Amino acid sequence: MGKHINIPTSGTQCIGAYLAEAPGKPKGGLVVIQEIFGINAHIRTVADRFAAAGYTAVAPAFFDHVETNVELDYSSESMAKGRQLATEVGLNRAVEDVASAAEAIASAGKIGTVGYCWGGTVAMLSAIRLGLPSVSYYGARNVPFLEEQLQAPVMFHFGEEDASIPPDMVAKHRQMLPQMDVYSYPGAGHAFNRDIDPSHYHQASAELALKRTLAFFDKYLAHA
Repeated sequence: MGKHINIPTSGTQCIGAYLAEAPGKPKGGLVVIQEIFGINAHIRTVADRFAAAGYTAVAPAFFDHVETNVELDYSSESMAKGRQLATEVGLNRAVEDVASAAEAIASAGKIGTVGYCWGGTVAMLSAIRLGLPSVSYYGARNVPFLEEQLQAPVMFHFGEEDASIPPDMVAKHRQMLPQMDVYSYPGAGHAFNRDIDPSHYHQASAELALKRTLAFFDKYLAHA
């Protein structure tokens, strides 16, 4: 089980975070970047899973800039609120918070990021602007940034049944970033990793994506 910590950000405000520490000496550190639903039970579970795999994981509460202790469910009302909060925080401030979170776990070793949905795009931007090896799960906002220069490797995961990220958008990733791994998963839709949400979870795809993600971090963090 993890714990709550506070992280100083680039402004004057501290934000909260969920910290899951690896048992023993960590292989490295990961900034876990949320969907639009805050640091809810699913994101805490994701952080715990990476900690169990040997990586100290921290999930910063980006929405604390606007409203503290946000934990949303997956109703249409929560989705609308989450989108509003994500817009208010903005991608630029989120990337700044990633840098602050990475500094908070610097003692773990090399740091990477993994992000989901909105966080998938923040993860990609963290590779572009912060030079952190990153894994982007179903980042629907990625395309406008594909022409920017990556400073670190990125792995991408997409569900082939994701209505918000049609095949042409996935193809654009492969076209613009041919040197990066871009995986798509048959039968999987958006948020296929969200294992507490049966309407979205696709177990086979989630397990394969996690296996590939851990291999990526073992390569670029643990054995770099």
